[in-house]
Amino acid sequence: MRFGINLFPTVGPQEKEAWRHFDEALELVESAERLGYHHVKTVEHYFLAYGGYSPDPVTFLAAAAARTERIRLVTGAVIPAFTHPLQLAGKLAMLDNISKGRLDVGFGRAFLPDEFEAFEISMDESRPRFEEGVEACRRLWSEEKVEWRGEFFRFGPLTMLPRPFQQPHPPILVATATTPESCTAAGRAGHGLMMVPSINKREKLQEMLGLYREGRAAAGHDPDTGDVHFSYGCYLADDADEAYERGKLYSEYTNGKLLEAVSGWSRTRSEQYPGYEKIVERISGGSFDTSLAEDKALVGTPQQVVERLGRIREWYGDVTISLQVISGNMPYEESARTMELFAEKVMPHFAETAG
Repeated sequence: MRFGINLFPTVGPQEKEAWRHFDEALELVESAERLGYHHVKTVEHYFLAYGGYSPDPVTFLAAAAARTERIRLVTGAVIPAFTHPLQLAGKLAMLDNISKGRLDVGFGRAFLPDEFEAFEISMDESRPRFEEGVEACRRLWSEEKVEWRGEFFRFGPLTMLPRPFQQPHPPILVATATTPESCTAAGRAGHGLMMVPSINKREKLQEMLGLYREGRAAAGHDPDTGDVHFSYGCYLADDADEAYERGKLYSEYTNGKLLEAVSGWSRTRSEQYPGYEKIVERISGGSFDTSLAEDKALVGTPQQVVERLGRIREWYGDVTISLQVISGNMPYEESARTMELFAEKVMPHFAETAG
């Protein structure tokens, strides 16, 4: 198993100034490299406390690249629906060069109605815009004199500059929340996968992973080599009661920010997002204790987290784990301590399968 950190902000100006958030997040990036983590990841969201401090993951990851030498940089994820593919492919290729080939590009469809409304884009177009954007970027990276005549964009023939550092292009990951068809499509295309254990039952995740690996095999890709990322809220302390109490506090805080962000689904319906009209109800009905009992959060003492990860590996195999170490407006010192305890007392138990 490989482990990295996911710097998903859930704060606004009332809780923390933006400059302080970025200063602390970049300090955590430096610590992650020093402690031997595999990657650092961040998100693309807009104007809401749920992720809004990260409207452009490329800008943040470029700063992270300047402070590090080894750690992988992952967009988790960029949104093709909101950016022209010429611009998106170009700035990602630029980051790939700045980092000397340390970039993994995660693409996502987005799911918040308020963001689609702000960009004046229909949610019913999200899947075709996503598919067109990913394929256009892939071709711009790997081909010359690209001519594109799609449903949403038309350009070329042209050759994009700069060319990516990694050839033929940076590794591609596809984010999926609940849609099995996305897993099959990602597998057939030979892409990696980013999944969200916190919102799915174990059996559903196993089914989706099976479809992904079947898709890879059917297209001639090794079904066991696809990179699969899972993100988990993470809080460690040597004292079990402290870990539980603080982990619960930050989890419920994050849940509140998520509820605010998805409130638009109370007035929105889209065939591209079946079942999302019930998302507010599902999130409201969840509980930290249930999440912990189902190993959907990596909270506890180091030994408790080792045991949780052991079960996760039994269920899903050697997936790549992203630790959400700042969600819930955790104080910097507690985020840093969680990372240190995890690196010193948890990661060694999984060293035999580390990348």
